[in-house]
Amino acid sequence: MYQKEFEEKAVEVLRSGWYVLGNEVKSFEDEFAAYVGAKHCVGLASGLDALWIAFRILGIGKGDEVIVQGNTYIASVMGITMNGATPVFVEPDEYYNIDASKIEEKLTDRTKAVLVVHLYGQASNMAPIVDLCKKHNLRLVEDCAQSHGAKFDGQQTGTFGDIGCFSFYPSKNLGAFGDAGAIVTNDDQIDIDTRVFRNYGSEKRYYNKVVGANSRLDELQAGLLRVRLRHLDELLDEKKQIADRYLSQLSNDKIQLPTIRDGATHTWHQFVVKSDYRDELVEYLDKKGIGTIIHYPIPPHLSEAYAYLGFREGSFPITEEYAKTVLSIPMYNGMTVEEQDYVIKAINEF
Repeated sequence: MYQKEFEEKAVEVLRSGWYVLGNEVKSFEDEFAAYVGAKHCVGLASGLDALWIAFRILGIGKGDEVIVQGNTYIASVMGITMNGATPVFVEPDEYYNIDASKIEEKLTDRTKAVLVVHLYGQASNMAPIVDLCKKHNLRLVEDCAQSHGAKFDGQQTGTFGDIGCFSFYPSKNLGAFGDAGAIVTNDDQIDIDTRVFRNYGSEKRYYNKVVGANSRLDELQAGLLRVRLRHLDELLDEKKQIADRYLSQLSNDKIQLPTIRDGATHTWHQFVVKSDYRDELVEYLDKKGIGTIIHYPIPPHLSEAYAYLGFREGSFPITEEYAKTVLSIPMYNGMTVEEQDYVIKAINEF
């Protein structure tokens, strides 16, 4: 898809002789900021870098607590703990995103921020969360690794809080050809601080203001992302058409289809069904040559990496139930009608 455009851009960047922090990065930052409706975009090396650098820039660290949903990918939690802060888990709602009604009960005098994850591509319930953060003077960070282009009440994810964190991993709707990430912000100082931090803490070469990181969006990846960004809306529309077919034609009482919250849009990074017979469904579809993935089989609070937090099975029953029942079925750009029909028929006959 768009092969000629990608190849021409790759050759253009290679021939330019400028490979780090050049015109492609600046142009992509400007174009992506305009796309999401943010004032600033800062290109970084990965989505995880966007997360941990966001909390570092906000000054959140040891002794601080950050609210985050329990059923997210572990990178969301790593962004918190890599700064020495403590994740405080909240159960998800029926849309797989953080249950806004359960945040306030988890607040303490150590709570400094809320991290909202727009999981699978659906925008979270942002209005009450924005109000809560204002009421309690909390920082608001959004993990938009799966939600490029998703909106809540007409506003793009990533623009509700202090910082929006994006991943451009190749499998994303806006994917690069390797690791890449960015933060977006409307805060001028956060923009300046992040630009300094990503480049060894240096504003001017060899003059280092802070101990920073080497986390720069690559010129080649930025150029290729610019090509894909031009086509992002049509790519999202194609996925929506596939999702609409699934939602209207999948019918099996052993399988629960995803639902969309009023006011939210879904970019269908993943099409996630639920089933109490998930393992049997995986085996059945595998025999028919249909690949599936579980996002995610082990919740962060039960992972070996976070055993030190002291949680046990049963600590977050909704999160754990999702981990045992969710399944992502095929959903990708370029999926033919015949392939869709094959998946629909197979699932309906399960």
